Amino acid sequence: MTTAGSVLIIDDEAGLRLTLSRILQKIGCSATGAANGFEALRLLTITPFDLIYLDLHLPDMDGMQILQEIRKFNPKVPVVLLTAHGSMDSALKAMRLGATDYLIKPVNPEQLISRTMSVLKEQETERRRKELQAQIAALQDELRLLDGENPYGNQTIQSPTPSDTRYIRRGLLLVDMQARRITFGEREIDLPPASFDYFLVLARHAPEVVSYQMLISEAQGYQAGLAESRELSRWHVHVIRQALEVDPASPRFILNVRGQGYRLLLD
Repeated sequence: MTTAGSVLIIDDEAGLRLTLSRILQKIGCSATGAANGFEALRLLTITPFDLIYLDLHLPDMDGMQILQEIRKFNPKVPVVLLTAHGSMDSALKAMRLGATDYLIKPVNPEQLISRTMSVLKEQETERRRKELQAQIAALQDELRLLDGENPYGNQTIQSPTPSDTRYIRRGLLLVDMQARRITFGEREIDLPPASFDYFLVLARHAPEVVSYQMLISEAQGYQAGLAESRELSRWHVHVIRQALEVDPASPRFILNVRGQGYRLLLD
């Protein structure tokens, strides 16, 4: 399966840049490498990218600085961090500053492909959704004009009935696993790709308790100790609560089971 997208890899290890570039090219992406922050920022001034992989430890600039500069060029471009197990604190801090996701070094090729395709597909889906919404709105306005109605009146677009093989339904919650889209009642819940994967695990097992380590294993695809699993899952649950809960400080839907994990309770 192939995809298309322009990817920038910022890492001072030449061998890693080459390896990641070759993997991404095999799935149809164009990959550009930058050995340091200065080179990366120069490239950003002349080339638009759909996705950026960023090593937090570079010889000339701090990864946090580069992330902040990237956001000045393009506030919405997804930035996925490349980090070692010993640098998870920095990775979590960077995610609070707007990074989209992270991958643990040494990078697993399958995870790289999966994460890349997931991010690029989500971008393409969002672009296509906006295009279709604009086309639908224009056609509805034209029909109202032909009927002599006010083109700016209220409009309702009916959604297709979902099939059980593509969707997860829990009360008012509807998760479209193919489009990676979440709706809760009348609201659409927007989550970064990694947090979406965590939410998907919770939704699949709801209303059962999902342990910290199971969350990491099913959402991220690797095994981690209890302390690390608890810290990583805490951040993603924080992101999900900010999007889902009316009052994230007093959550009603994602509950913490002390010392065990989390449960999604919607019914």
